[in-house]
Amino acid sequence: MSELQPLEQLRSAISDLPAPIYLRVKQAIVSQIRSGVWQPRQRVPSETELVNALNVSRMTINRALRELTAEGWLVRMQGVGTFVAELKGHTAMLEVRSIAEEIAARGHRYRNYVVALEEMAASEELALAFSVRPGDALFYSQMVHYDNDQPVQLESRYVNPSLAADYLRQDFRLFTPHHYLSQIAPLTAGEHVVEAVLADKTQQTLLEVNDRQPCLLVNRRTWHHSQVVTVARLLYPGSRYQLTGSFTGQ
Repeated sequence: MSELQPLEQLRSAISDLPAPIYLRVKQAIVSQIRSGVWQPRQRVPSETELVNALNVSRMTINRALRELTAEGWLVRMQGVGTFVAELKGHTAMLEVRSIAEEIAARGHRYRNYVVALEEMAASEELALAFSVRPGDALFYSQMVHYDNDQPVQLESRYVNPSLAADYLRQDFRLFTPHHYLSQIAPLTAGEHVVEAVLADKTQQTLLEVNDRQPCLLVNRRTWHHSQVVTVARLLYPGSRYQLTGSFTGQ
């Protein structure tokens, strides 16, 4: 494959996506990586090459590359270039497990409180995440998970209706969304972005924290083969929960 051909594919992908230009650039680059056009450790086109090929501003390209680097898709080496990251190392560090199973494994009592379960229209950001159009229907659920009657996670989840048509009919007091989705659309790939945040007023009430207590936010997106199943925001009170992981050298 010539060096020009991937850039032509990238330009075509950007023109087909209904979203702000920097988000279109990001999604198109991710698509190149997921499809295998750009391989791990491969040098990607420079900012100048991308500006000229895509006919967008250098500021737009710089923002897209910076955010993709922060999210773990790319590695930027000053004076050398930008390269596709070894993505498999990220999924090894955080395992997708049911919080109900985690709590039960500690010998504690699990329960949850369903705050919302409804259909909603996709925003531009969510449309890009799911590869749908703004305004298309998504399912939404929000619930608080409790460990021995103490809130430890606020889960806000967006779900692809084409993969989980009966999602809104489920009684999630009896089982978690993770349990249900793993049965009908088993996870084949996932990504995590973790950050420290302060909860807003509504979140403070649901998690029983104050405005000075730090929280841990996990932004998670999962796939079933080529389709995005769910985009979830998992908010944990920092004083009550920790995320752990393990990995081995290769």
